[in-house]
Amino acid sequence: MTEIVETKLPGVGTLHDFACQGGKRIGVITHHSDRREIVIYDRDDPDRVSESIKMTPDEARILADLLGGTSVTQRLDDLRQEIAGLAIDWLPVARHSPYAGKTIGETELRTRTGVSIVAIVRHDRPLPAPGPEQELRAGDTAVVVGTASGIDAAARLLARA
Repeated sequence: MTEIVETKLPGVGTLHDFACQGGKRIGVITHHSDRREIVIYDRDDPDRVSESIKMTPDEARILADLLGGTSVTQRLDDLRQEIAGLAIDWLPVARHSPYAGKTIGETELRTRTGVSIVAIVRHDRPLPAPGPEQELRAGDTAVVVGTASGIDAAARLLARA
């Protein structure tokens, strides 16, 4: 059976990739925004993407149906770092987010979603255990802990325009 490798991409989403029988590597990036991206790696340089196709969630579902893999796609959508119902994820604070420039307390994220921000990554520098007075800035990545459904709600809140 083909091995699927999962790699968390902080601030982006999750990459799942595998090697095809013919030697090519293919990956699917599931962005926090639910957008999908298919990547095909260069055969001579396995770290270089030679081709990339961006897809909307609807386009990704259609492709999955055509490939006959709707159950695999659903399983990949549901994959997270889970420990007995606890999930951890990295959520970007978009430039157009209504919470860019607001404090963690002002987001009311924990009250609204049950999710806690346990760290912020700013310019590749971690800010662990931020308090409610810590400001979120566009380009930050919020490291969050909560349920999978709470994290989905938090991602929508932080990303919406």
